[in-house]
Amino acid sequence: MIALDTNLLVYAHRRESPWHPGAKACVSELAVRGVPWAIPWPCLHEFLGIVTNPRIFKTPTPVAMALRQVEFWMESPRLVFLSEEPEYWEELRATLEGSQVVGPRVHDAHVAALCRHHAIEELWSADRDFGRFPGLLVRNPLVASP
Repeated sequence: MIALDTNLLVYAHRRESPWHPGAKACVSELAVRGVPWAIPWPCLHEFLGIVTNPRIFKTPTPVAMALRQVEFWMESPRLVFLSEEPEYWEELRATLEGSQVVGPRVHDAHVAALCRHHAIEELWSADRDFGRFPGLLVRNPLVASP
């Protein structure tokens, strides 16, 4: 199963992003492909926080429109939301100890641990920082593979 990171969700939603066409195509492909795909809940929360933030966008997305976007994605019958379960703690602990990340990078460790806990095959992200988490295959679908 493929999971999507926040940045791809933001790029797919915000038309002014230079990566909008590619990100929108990636999300659309997953939504209609007929196989399960995933969004970690923390990435959805972060998406809502970013697109509605006037410090990030001169004209932020109105909350109602951002919520409609999420509901549109939720209409994909094969979408799975990744959340914490009691056993998740051990994965998060191992991820933090193994990567030695601190501060704001703990959010990335949270997403990585969720993906590993749910046996995600690949995380699609434009964020190279996920490379610090062993056992998680990360691919940026917006750039050509070598």
